[in-house]
Parts: sequence; C-alpha cells; structure tokens
Amino acid sequence: MSKMNPSFNLPQIGVIHTPYGQKFAVPRQGGLAPAALSEIEFFAPYGDPQAFIGLEGFSHLHVLFIFHEIEEGLPFKAMVRPPRLGGNQRAGVFATRSPFRPGRLGLSVLKLRAMRVVNGLMRLSVEGADMVDGTPIVDVKPYIPFVDAHPEAAGGFASAPPPVKSVSFEPEVHKALAQRFTPDELQALEQILAQDPRPAYKAQSTDDRIYYALILGLNIGFKVTADHVTVVSAAGPHEEI
Repeated sequence: MSKMNPSFNLPQIGVIHTPYGQKFAVPRQGGLAPAALSEIEFFAPYGDPQAFIGLEGFSHLHVLFIFHEIEEGLPFKAMVRPPRLGGNQRAGVFATRSPFRPGRLGLSVLKLRAMRVVNGLMRLSVEGADMVDGTPIVDVKPYIPFVDAHPEAAGGFASAPPPVKSVSFEPEVHKALAQRFTPDELQALEQILAQDPRPAYKAQSTDDRIYYALILGLNIGFKVTADHVTVVSAAGPHEEI
C-alpha cells in the first residue's frame, strides 16, 4: 500500500497582475477574453533573467497558481457545482476546474506576449489569464504543441465554447471609458462582460438589477437580458463616470 504524504511545500515564485479585482469579474475561461492583458512579476531569486533564456521561442505557457481566495484547510468535497452545468447540477471535483480542490492548485495556458526585465527581475506579459489580481504563481513551463495539443480530445460536458452575449454601453459611459481606456482595454472589457460574469445559476434569467464587477480598476455596473449586456456605469475609488 502506498504511503500518503500529508502535504508539500510550494514556493511562491511570483504574482500575476490581472484586470480582475475580484472573483466575480474573472472569466470562467480566460482564453475567451484574449484582449485582456496581464503581467507575471517574478520574485528573487526566481526572477533571474537567466532562468528564462529560451522562453522567447515559445508562444504559450503553462502557468500553475494557487486559488488563494479559497480558504485553506477546507474539508474535501468529492462533488461540486461547475458553472458550465448551470451552477445547480453536480459533478466530480476531478471532472471540473473548480477552485474548491485539494491543494487549491490551478493551471492555465496563457499566451506569451512580451518579456522584460525590471530592476533585475523578469516580468512576462501574457493574455488569457483567468485569475484574480494578485494570484500567487508557483511555476511556469513552456507549452509544447506537438505533445500538449490534442485536437481529437473529447471535452465532456464542456465540448463547445459557452454562449456569449452582445455588449453595449450607455453613450456617456462609453465616451468616458474611451477617454480612459486604450482600444485594447475597451475591447477586453467587452469580451469579459460578453461571458456574463453573474453567478452561473442566473445565466438564463433576466431582471432589472444592476450588477457590479471590479475590472481594470473600475467598478463596472451592468444590466443583463437574455442575450445582451448593457454597461450603465463605471466608478473608480473616488469617482463616478
């Protein structure tokens, strides 16, 4: 009988800075919001530029991280309610990407956009992150297409991309955001909201409520109908636009 090790220590090698100020704003799959850029900041000694020699030849990365906003030490639950199944139907935790899992370990494939050295330590610009701003990073590995890509793979209950909604802005809000955000940031905001950040069980519902999500440093207010999202407000820490 195999002996079980009670725990492993994973050093935090860095942190990722993303547009998502809270879990409510994070896309369920970051690759569906490719315009949203993030940056991985590496800590010493892991940010030594020599540790990244050769990485520039790869287009994508496996990024391992910790779901740090999930309480540590929670009892193991074999069944969870994945958003893809509407938040009501249960599935086995190991058949989902739920953050409520042993070790709180997460894995995402991100596109590498740029590399730069700041104060002697490496930083990576990436797209496709599905992590809250400030998420701890524990490892980075290159994505290798001929072994990691499997076009014939079956996707279970997530075999097709989820439906997305159209997005529009109240005219004054759009004008203010266009002055504040770059075109890429505005596109990223649209892609994020098109996925409907509301809880999964509300995905098929329509109401007059204004929902809020902290994205790109602003508290974005939006309303949702069956197939459309309308941005009605945006406010910073000490302002409203």
